[in-house]
Amino acid sequence: MTLHAEVRPSSAAVPGREARRDGEYKRCGTANVFCAVEPKAGRHFTYATPDRSAASFVQVLVDLAIQYPDADAIHLVMDNLNIHRRKSLTDLLGQEIGCEVWNRFTVHYTPKHGSWLNQAEIEIGLLARQCSGTRRIPNLKELRREVGAWNRDVNRRHTRINWKFDRRTARNKLGYKWKSIRRSQNQVRQINPNRQGTDSGSATPGQGT
Repeated sequence: MTLHAEVRPSSAAVPGREARRDGEYKRCGTANVFCAVEPKAGRHFTYATPDRSAASFVQVLVDLAIQYPDADAIHLVMDNLNIHRRKSLTDLLGQEIGCEVWNRFTVHYTPKHGSWLNQAEIEIGLLARQCSGTRRIPNLKELRREVGAWNRDVNRRHTRINWKFDRRTARNKLGYKWKSIRRSQNQVRQINPNRQGTDSGSATPGQGT
């Protein structure tokens, strides 16, 4: 996100007159906010960082692992950004510690061109509308303060995401229909008539989502 500072002080609202803000502003560089959410529990995690680098991503993953100390596996759904890889951790933390942190997670990547299947995209939209909005935030310190306040509020209220894109809807939307799956299995049998049975794991892509 772009950081903006006021060039001239704004005027607060008073009886009979709305708040006023000058249209001119000063660009103050950019910053980034990583968002994570446990939708069914209403737990939200936001991290304002100077950039969207591998080092920043590693800090986020380490903190998320700490948040769930007793979990055998943490299922993490994220898109295919180049830094969302084990290599980011091993480059920064070393092979042993990096792999140890990465192995705390069971990673599920969204399909290519399907980052909207990640509920964190909804979280980003909520943050943008409810926290940053149209306000001008001039620096990273102020951004962290505002993001932290928003994060504490939604966690206090246990705000959940009402995700209605279930497995059946996904199959219809993405074209994973049982008829086409059976047809492809029959084609495999015709090509290789000696093959016994089918691989159910490859027949239903996306069951883990």
